[in-house]
Amino acid sequence: MTDSTFILDGQQLAKIAKQTLPDADNQLLLTKLSQLNPDYPLHLARIGSEWYRLGGIVDVSGKRIASDLIEWTERTFKECGQNLHTFIDYALEQNLIATRITGNTLYIVLQTGSKAEDFVQIEVDKIQEISDRFLIDEQNLPEDLEEFIDPLSPKPIQPFAIGTARYQYRRKTDVAIFMEELSKHPFAEHPVQRFMDDFNRSSAATAMTFCHDWIIHPFRHTGRFGEQIVDVEIINTQKKNIPYLESLTTKGLALHTQLNRFDRQAGYPFAWFFYMLKGLWVPTQIGVTVFKDISKDFSYLPERDVAVLKDWINTPYNV
Repeated sequence: MTDSTFILDGQQLAKIAKQTLPDADNQLLLTKLSQLNPDYPLHLARIGSEWYRLGGIVDVSGKRIASDLIEWTERTFKECGQNLHTFIDYALEQNLIATRITGNTLYIVLQTGSKAEDFVQIEVDKIQEISDRFLIDEQNLPEDLEEFIDPLSPKPIQPFAIGTARYQYRRKTDVAIFMEELSKHPFAEHPVQRFMDDFNRSSAATAMTFCHDWIIHPFRHTGRFGEQIVDVEIINTQKKNIPYLESLTTKGLALHTQLNRFDRQAGYPFAWFFYMLKGLWVPTQIGVTVFKDISKDFSYLPERDVAVLKDWINTPYNV
């Protein structure tokens, strides 16, 4: 872990991202990252949904005027003597275009061990700047700076790309270290840590590497007293078409058959339990019914999975 952490230095990752030209399947970036640690399996776990943010300013030919729309607006307004009419006249004369940045976040995973938490997660944004709108609509002039930056009724433009697509390094998370720090929280065990612990002691761990089906989303939020709290969410990366377990009245052999089918499609045993904890395709009632089954004479789970399920029944949780 120490070697991989050193080689996966944030500055080096940022440099690789900056110097790599994006291709359709991101294979060039993945190859470069794999070469840093050839002994550790690496794969692209997930491509996030498309997002966008404010971009900069270009002229009608696509020539760069500014890279930051907000900074340019505030600075140029001051240069115009903080006179809104003068600012509007200047912007109209220049016939400027506001741009936006569109992108997707790539979640790249490097497996560093056999436990659920033994992976390093690298997040890289794949971004493209495109024309968004004319800065000024002469038929609907802005009344303040806010309308320069984010008008309610923008004047549309035929979109065109500004430069080429590029990668931008976002962050790296050594999940084992992150979860260890999270466990120092003075309150109860975090649900995501318990989720990983349950995975490690279940039959799922014997057939599937955790980070091939699950990744994490660390984030901060503000507590009730204004304090900053570090938190984490678990994210499923499954790309297969897994059916929803709908029948809440099924039990016994029929339920066993359904769960086996679900696990085969998910790719590992006891998968249904973890999908249930996440609220994906498996209702919570299924876990209760399975427990009732195995509490009688119809036991169809390995002992290690029975122990996990019993603990969940006694102290339920979800993620």
